[in-house]
Amino acid sequence: MNAVLKLLLEGEPLDAKQLAQILAFPQAEVDAQLATLKASGIFLGWRAVLNPAYEEDRTVRALIEVKVRPEGGLGYDHIAGRISRFEQVETCYLLSGAFDLLVIVKDASLRKVASFVHERLAKLEGVQSTATCFMLRAYKEQGYVMENGSANLDKPIVSP
Repeated sequence: MNAVLKLLLEGEPLDAKQLAQILAFPQAEVDAQLATLKASGIFLGWRAVLNPAYEEDRTVRALIEVKVRPEGGLGYDHIAGRISRFEQVETCYLLSGAFDLLVIVKDASLRKVASFVHERLAKLEGVQSTATCFMLRAYKEQGYVMENGSANLDKPIVSP
C-alpha cells in the first residue's frame, strides 16, 4: 500500500510537511503522491470527525432505507448517482438484504428531512419505497466513542 495513504488511514490528520517528516520523504514527493491519490480518486479529502452532539440543536440526521427498481441497462448505479447529488445526502450505499440503498440525510429539522424524503426522494423514478429512521444519539462515530460526562459506564443503564 502507498505509504502516504497508509499513514492517512491509520493516523491523525497531518499536513504534507508533517507527512514528509514522519516518512522521511522530501515534501515534494509527498505532494506528488497526494496529487496522484487525489487525481486517481483514491483520496477524496480530509475530514474531521465531529461529535454529533455538537450539532444536535442545529441539524437532524436520518437513515433512509430505499427500495428501487433498477433502470434498464443502468442498474443501481444510475439511481444511486441521482440520489447522491442531493445536497441533503451525506452518504449513499448499495446494500444486499431487505432494501437496496442506505441513504444518510442531514437537514435542519425533522420536518425538513421528512419533506425531503416525501417530496424529492420518494418521487424519483425508480424509487419503490422508503423507510426513515431518525438518528437520536450517537454512541460511536467513525471509530470514535462518544463520551457522555453524566453517564457512569461502570453501571448498566437498565437494571432488572
